[in-house]
Amino acid sequence: MPTFPSVYDTLYQAFGPQNWWPAETPFEVAVGAVLTQNTAWINVERAIANLKAADCLGPATLHAMDPAELAGLIRPAGYFNIKAQRLQALCRFLLDEADGSLANLTNRDTSALRAQLLGIKGVGEETADSILLYALHRRVFVVDAYTRRIFERLGLLKPGLGYGAIQAAFEGNLPRDRSLFNNYHALIVALGKDYCKPKPRCEACPLQDLCPSAVT
Repeated sequence: MPTFPSVYDTLYQAFGPQNWWPAETPFEVAVGAVLTQNTAWINVERAIANLKAADCLGPATLHAMDPAELAGLIRPAGYFNIKAQRLQALCRFLLDEADGSLANLTNRDTSALRAQLLGIKGVGEETADSILLYALHRRVFVVDAYTRRIFERLGLLKPGLGYGAIQAAFEGNLPRDRSLFNNYHALIVALGKDYCKPKPRCEACPLQDLCPSAVT
């Protein structure tokens, strides 16, 4: 029977360190966390490249932009009008609560800060936790659709669990180590993207020997 640690060890041996999240600044991480909702990361990279080319990748600049102009720049990420609103809401929060810098949030309690992030229009649990883990280096485990699919197939999660229950299962069965949470989530994404798809590639999956759902 697989365990949360044994799955991590197997994935790490297969894929190695993922060096995730790819970004130059904490704010870029936060922007990417919003833009990656319902799209592939390659599309986020294109949108962020557009923002950098326009020299507007900063909270004050993004917040002051015409929403239509911002939407045009982030068009590759999809749902660009909605995501423009969400980015500007995030920027408004940073300007109001942190003088425009994520660094000014470092002394705040994680639970309270998470609640504040969830209060931003369009920021859900996965987005908030991505910002907490990858931009603010908090010990929270990020749950996404890959996590649910993979670990239900492994038999480590019951079908239909909510976000909080899944997060608690990981955090309760692993050392509370930020770098571990970081790399584990990235490894899950790597597996889900290329192997454990809706129609899985079990024959090539590094978890094949651990997975009771594997089809060979």
